[in-house]
Amino acid sequence: MASSEPERLNPRQRDTLLQLFGHPVGHNVEWPAVLSLLEAAGSVDQRHDGTYLVQIGAETKVIVRPDGKDIDVQLVLDLRRMLTEAGYDALVEELQDEGKEV
Repeated sequence: MASSEPERLNPRQRDTLLQLFGHPVGHNVEWPAVLSLLEAAGSVDQRHDGTYLVQIGAETKVIVRPDGKDIDVQLVLDLRRMLTEAGYDALVEELQDEGKEV
């Protein structure tokens, strides 16, 4: 199981986190980058049916891999909520305060 400590995210994962929290909601957030972020933020288990069981903090969600390379807006919103509840919104604010943008 990966660490749930926000400071353990690598630069690419931090960029993906900023994309997820961007306004307006991004339409070009790539699945492989999201998967990497989720693995760092919590635990991800690929199930036999091709779905992913993702746990971040106290919340668990089943995610279906997108058909294309990008995730849809609803998944962005769902992940934003999960990550906020796990405390990642504070890291987003810190990165934005530092002037980091995607």
